[in-house]
Amino acid sequence: MIPFLDVKGINLSNASELSEAFNRVLQSSSLILGQEVAAFEEEFAAHSGTRHCIGVGNGLEGLHLILRGYGIGHNDEVIVPSNTYIATWLAISSAGATPVPVEPVVATYNLDPELIEAKITPRTRAIMAVHLYGQTADMERINAIAASHGLKVIEDAAQAYGATCRGTKAGALGDAAAFSFYPGKNLGALGDAGGVTTDDAQLAEQIRVLRNYGSKTKYHNEVKGFNSRLDELQAAFLRVKLKVLDRQNAQRREVATMYLGALAGVPGLVLPEVPAWAEPVWHLFVIRVAERERMLKHLADNDIGALIHYPIPPHLQPAYADAGLTKGDLPISETIHSEVLSLPMWPGMQRSDVDTVVKALRGGLEKSSA
Repeated sequence: MIPFLDVKGINLSNASELSEAFNRVLQSSSLILGQEVAAFEEEFAAHSGTRHCIGVGNGLEGLHLILRGYGIGHNDEVIVPSNTYIATWLAISSAGATPVPVEPVVATYNLDPELIEAKITPRTRAIMAVHLYGQTADMERINAIAASHGLKVIEDAAQAYGATCRGTKAGALGDAAAFSFYPGKNLGALGDAGGVTTDDAQLAEQIRVLRNYGSKTKYHNEVKGFNSRLDELQAAFLRVKLKVLDRQNAQRREVATMYLGALAGVPGLVLPEVPAWAEPVWHLFVIRVAERERMLKHLADNDIGALIHYPIPPHLQPAYADAGLTKGDLPISETIHSEVLSLPMWPGMQRSDVDTVVKALRGGLEKSSA
């Protein structure tokens, strides 16, 4: 059996260091917003090339708190990709604003800068770009559009730790960024966790207050805040895993190179494309096939754990029935969501595993064309 992701193996490779981190926190008398969180925030900010990192409960809450920190809410609109995980849209809705979907560049799955300006209205306050599957959006062009209209640029960098756009890392490509440290991510905690990065000192301070019940000082609440604090134990675990993140991202790139070489020119599938200015970290290796469900079953029958990211676009989810969008309104996203298939990918995946996946995939495509 080839799993989709070997989370157990990744964690066990750091078992002794994770155990030391656990014991360090166990012996500490500071369990909430203590030394581990402060240290991780400093280390992750340095890694991302930003002045500030604020640990929060998860990636969705990070996006939500950025919007709240900027005062974006009721009657405001936020440009958002039409093809993304629904959490991106939910953050906007949770802040009281309206997500305004823009279709992606089909070759990269990321927000198409050419389509943004047509969706900007007097109510637009921000552009929320998603670095989908671990590859950055074209942030140079997105930032230029935002600057010309006086808009904030927010990165959903939940899948892109260490990915770069023209040499600058995700997290430092806009006004602020949110990261998810969900266990399956490139930098995964051993539970839910998230973070926000920014160079904006005022925003950073505002998010620190908002994440902690709206309080700087205990029992003195300045604003109506939330409980969204990075757990001290998860921060300790993340500090361990941050030390090996660059090495593991390099290993993911090696696996992606194997896939791209072995699958180049194979009829019946579309491979991911990487612009010359982007360096992905390959959180996911996503192909497109027309008969996706049949191929998914074929791979499962061959003991290969492929997955779908994501089967239904946000505008067709029941949660957004009130948005007034129906099937056919966002055809690029609808096509992408009907065809994407994520192949097994993890740091340290062996060439023999890649070869097994490729052989099974080729076999399935040959059957469909027979």
